Amino acid sequence: MTTNLYERALFRISGDRSLLAVYGTGVDQAVNDKVRRMATLITNQKLPGIDAAVPSYCTLSVHYNPLKIGFSELRDILWTLEKKLNQADIPEPLTIDIPVCYGEEFGPDIDFVAQHNGISVNEVIQIHTCSAYHIFAIGFAPGFCYLGGLDPRLHAPRLETPRVRVAAGSVGIAGAQTGVYPLASPGGWRLIGRTPLRLFAPERPHPILYQAGDKIRFRSVSSDEFHHISRIEIP
Repeated sequence: MTTNLYERALFRISGDRSLLAVYGTGVDQAVNDKVRRMATLITNQKLPGIDAAVPSYCTLSVHYNPLKIGFSELRDILWTLEKKLNQADIPEPLTIDIPVCYGEEFGPDIDFVAQHNGISVNEVIQIHTCSAYHIFAIGFAPGFCYLGGLDPRLHAPRLETPRVRVAAGSVGIAGAQTGVYPLASPGGWRLIGRTPLRLFAPERPHPILYQAGDKIRFRSVSSDEFHHISRIEIP
């Protein structure tokens, strides 16, 4: 189905300080590009009362101060900005290289993913590292990116019972998604490996290594290289 990028958004009230603009449904890179262009336009306007514009797959959450701007006024501003989509200069996507040590203690579920799809562990690694994944959104936890483009040969169900603790840097698969846990947390994804990179480090000038619209490419490394990078990454 062809997406009409100039079709007006649907607007919803989302709490008492947020407007949700809906530009489409599902996972569609063209729609996601429009969402990011709108976020850029809103941010560049620096309008009084608007605190933040947060893009997601196909929606844009605009946080505002209701004492300075009303919902209807904000909706009209967004409708006007939609006519200026071509004026939004979004950054060229970067491709971020993420080293991953697959299997063994770092990826306890890689055998399950292989068996579930009728392939070998080496094929899981080869397939997972052969593509660059588009970052549709960042959320859930600082630095957690929602990636598109996982090969159907790697799709796998979540764990029936989530783990109480998943180590930071763990790379997992859940359904049609793959991603990396930036911080230690509970989680139910099938773990296939771990990166030694600190994906979120609040002391850095740029705490997160990437932004929505960038791409991630996973690269297989040995356990020796994993530990070498870990020693460099930890302050």
